Amino acid sequence: MNYEESLKYLDSLGKFGIRLGMERIQALLEELGNPEQKIKTIHVTGTNGKGSVASMIANILLASGLNVGKFTSPHFVRYNERIEINGKEIDDSTFAMAHTAVAVAVDAVMKKGIAQPTQFEVLTAAGFLVFALEHVDYAVIEVGLGGLWDSTNVIKPEVAVITNVSLDHMDRCGNTVEEIAMQKAGIIKEKVPVVTAATDKALGPITAMSMFKQAPLYIFGREFTGQEVTSTMEGQTFTLSAGEYHSNYSIVLPGAHQIANTAVAIVAAKIVSKNDAHITEQALHEGVTNTIWPGRLERIEKAPDVILDGAHNPAGAKALRAALDKYYAGQPVHFVFGMMGDKAMNEVAVALFRQGDKVNTVLADKGPRAASAQQLAEIVGDKAIAYESIEEAYKEAREAAGKRGIVCICGSLYLLGTFKAMAQKG
Repeated sequence: MNYEESLKYLDSLGKFGIRLGMERIQALLEELGNPEQKIKTIHVTGTNGKGSVASMIANILLASGLNVGKFTSPHFVRYNERIEINGKEIDDSTFAMAHTAVAVAVDAVMKKGIAQPTQFEVLTAAGFLVFALEHVDYAVIEVGLGGLWDSTNVIKPEVAVITNVSLDHMDRCGNTVEEIAMQKAGIIKEKVPVVTAATDKALGPITAMSMFKQAPLYIFGREFTGQEVTSTMEGQTFTLSAGEYHSNYSIVLPGAHQIANTAVAIVAAKIVSKNDAHITEQALHEGVTNTIWPGRLERIEKAPDVILDGAHNPAGAKALRAALDKYYAGQPVHFVFGMMGDKAMNEVAVALFRQGDKVNTVLADKGPRAASAQQLAEIVGDKAIAYESIEEAYKEAREAAGKRGIVCICGSLYLLGTFKAMAQKG
């Protein structure tokens, strides 16, 4: 297949949806020669923050002079974004080559009676294949959904990371924080160290699984902490403390939640460094300082400040609101808001919007899961107006905000992808 054909192939798999289970991915990888077993990996899951943590770990490894792969999801504009080598998405020819090989393997396993692999399983297999062919020193692998039954959960990593746990994907992962934590704890492997910033009820299942697997457990707030020194939209400085270790780190990612995320990434990398002298103190600092993460408090313009944030669950919405209150205290915000209809729309709206805010609701994506602009406007209430087009909603929000206001496009990563694609077209 060429690149366009490989995209059509992936899109054709979309109709199979999300089907949890390991039989299909295991058969697919075996057909490909088990590329996942030929590379060292770091596994990252969590309700929020796993993308930025994966990027920080990858950047620390890059600053160490290592050859690094990274697998994340979803993408904003191009599928290629999901598979990176040394900080750059793979090119179209590599993408097409990998998916051609995987498509051949799909046909082979189906002839053996295995069910049709899903789109995400095909992407996962392609990622592992690329990383093996590129002989990466490490691949940082972000979980797609949950952990236990996720198609990435075929690896025994150097370290497992669970950023945090809150309510999301309840139809797949469970109705309580404890049930969701058990799913995410499914990435914990025998004697493999675990780093987490999970709190409260989520810690029970993670602690129990770590004990059962004899996996050393490092908890933010117990074994290590991060204390803010300075914080603005331009970035933050904080002190990381772990036992006798104390060091100030600077990052360009705003928001209190990013201090915890960064601390988790550093501690995970320090664990890997015990067996790899390439990972130095300097690399730890350089890696996190160099990390940017699109779609999370991403300011793309000033006067007015235009901020993109993929807050799509209550915990993400609370983190976004806390940041807006911190950096723009007392100022009304002009929102462009779109969500998937299977998400906790009411809870997100309650967490996000304040008296004085204006909310332009939109259809986040053309897919069947997206909530209509009118449905969202009814949930938000009097401060909301439904718009037919994202472009029109954004234009009105900018004009209403004026030079000193704040525009925030948020509610769904799909909305951000649609907005970025629209912006690229000019």
